[in-house]
Amino acid sequence: MAPSTRLPAMHEADGEDDWFADDGPSEQTAPANEFDHIARLLRPLTRGDPAALDLLDDAAVLPSRPGHDLVITKDAMVAGVHFLTGEALDVVARRLLRTNLSDLAAKAAEPYGYFLAVGWPSGTTVADRELFAYGLAEDGALYDVSLLGGDTVTTSGPLVVSATFLGWAPSGDAVLRRGARVGDRLMVSGTIGDGWLGLLAHWGEVEDPGGGLARRYRMPPPRLSIRDALRAYARAAADVSDGLLADAGHVAKASGLRVNVDLDRLPLSPGARHWLSAQPEAGEARMSLASGGDDYEIVCAVDPGDVAAFQAAAMASGVPVRDIGEFVEGEGVCALFKGKDITPEQLGWLHG
Repeated sequence: MAPSTRLPAMHEADGEDDWFADDGPSEQTAPANEFDHIARLLRPLTRGDPAALDLLDDAAVLPSRPGHDLVITKDAMVAGVHFLTGEALDVVARRLLRTNLSDLAAKAAEPYGYFLAVGWPSGTTVADRELFAYGLAEDGALYDVSLLGGDTVTTSGPLVVSATFLGWAPSGDAVLRRGARVGDRLMVSGTIGDGWLGLLAHWGEVEDPGGGLARRYRMPPPRLSIRDALRAYARAAADVSDGLLADAGHVAKASGLRVNVDLDRLPLSPGARHWLSAQPEAGEARMSLASGGDDYEIVCAVDPGDVAAFQAAAMASGVPVRDIGEFVEGEGVCALFKGKDITPEQLGWLHG
């Protein structure tokens, strides 16, 4: 389902005002009260899901789904740390949803719904909240997920947003980080390095004529479409948030193995190739792409005999995957360039 250019009219329970008035979002400094904010901006995001209880309760009641496991993930983001200070709030909302959906994609889970928590800085306007809710609604429709509940507070600090996502996987079929075996091939979806380059492009340090790199950083596409391919062929998987080397290392550690990553084989976008061609040290540049983070691709372990079938299944869903390494006996990560070990001391983003 493609996102609309403008949300349809969304009404309060009593059928009064549209979600956006005809003359645009309000310039009030705050909703009348928390319950007005919930009724006017957040209740429409439940999209009628009965589990949300119209956001009239302090909880949601989730139905069971026979034959499935419930997969739960949670991410929090802070302005100036996980998204750009001053970023448009609809983009912040969509980035929040997409990064959480990426976690579900790595588990080969079908998204169901989410719980939301927001710490709004003092002085936040109704227009700000409306724009944030608009972004949630756009991607909620695009990825077929509904708001189930949550909380909002006011803070003297920066904007903080958090979501807890729920998804379903057939019983026993969620793809975990552990499970890789000696000899398995390291596979990765899409392209690597665009998220990191997109942040540099925002700072004016990288050329980005069409804005494609910046878009990849601001609103990464979760790789939900390869869910069936992962279930069929992946023994272990993770999404690439901290950096390809770091996240491949997470899979290796959980599996009790070492992973060798061939930097010569990184899948790169035209924008990344253009940047790479201007770098004096190709090995160091590829290492930077592989450790930069924010790609939200899927890295996984696949039996060598299943590589071709996995690639065909992933491509049929619209996402290419490439063989870029191998799981072997040992521990840690080995980054290879032209056969030489150039593993950096820091593999990717380190959480505080």
